[in-house]
Amino acid sequence: MILIKALLLYCLAFSQGVAGEAVLTEIAARLAKTPITQGDFHQQKHLKVLHKPLISTGTFTYHQSKGVIWKTLTPVVSLLLVNESRLLTGQGEQAVPAAFGKVFKAMLGGDLAALTDGFAITGTDQKTVWQLALTPKDEMLQKIISTMVLSGDTELRWLEIREAGGNVTRITFENITHPAQLTDEQEADFERLSP
Repeated sequence: MILIKALLLYCLAFSQGVAGEAVLTEIAARLAKTPITQGDFHQQKHLKVLHKPLISTGTFTYHQSKGVIWKTLTPVVSLLLVNESRLLTGQGEQAVPAAFGKVFKAMLGGDLAALTDGFAITGTDQKTVWQLALTPKDEMLQKIISTMVLSGDTELRWLEIREAGGNVTRITFENITHPAQLTDEQEADFERLSP
């Protein structure tokens, strides 16, 4: 849920120009682009006021036309469903900025070019790993988020969100697969997002 709230803030910055295009082109060519991506996540939220991080784990499913299922399994079970127009949580439906779906498509679907509108981007592309640092262009957003760092190989493997106040969220993506079709349970979850 912390990732979702941070990404909602990032969507406010989707109105600026393009940067880092050459690096994005190189990295995008390496990324797996399939209709379905799923896997596990491990999230650590490091708060300045706590000695130990808050840890959560779960699964995610991305479908290029249906959206994202984000299931937290520990420490508390929760479900988040999001597409380009709707966001559903256990608390009900929430308003979704128009660009929100683009953030998920960019990160989980390999469409990194969608990130260039709202962020200044620097990065490196080496033989086995790539890394991008995204800095929000919007001044108000810069007061909340200092940088977002993405890293991976043919998949997004690691995401770090550095808040201006010093808190840091780190998410590792593991056991990533690209099944040919969704399970019945996944189809039922996505059906809840249909108008």
